[in-house]
Amino acid sequence: MTTKLTLTVEKSVIEKAKKYAKGTQRSLSEMVQKYLESLVEESDKSELSPKIKNLAGSLKLPENFDYDKALDDYYKEKYDL
Repeated sequence: MTTKLTLTVEKSVIEKAKKYAKGTQRSLSEMVQKYLESLVEESDKSELSPKIKNLAGSLKLPENFDYDKALDDYYKEKYDL
């Protein structure tokens, strides 16, 4: 079940967030939901996306590599956020 939520956020932040969401082919609502879920749920950082699993053995990443942070950093740089 979904519920509507009204937030008050700086206009410039909303504009940048919308640009980021569009660049990642997600909705702003989905991004907020995923962020809130990450705050309240225990996440398993060792689980990688299927695309990354297909690259297994192709690349040697540091043991403490944070895929989600790296992807987030990439999009922040790409979309000047």
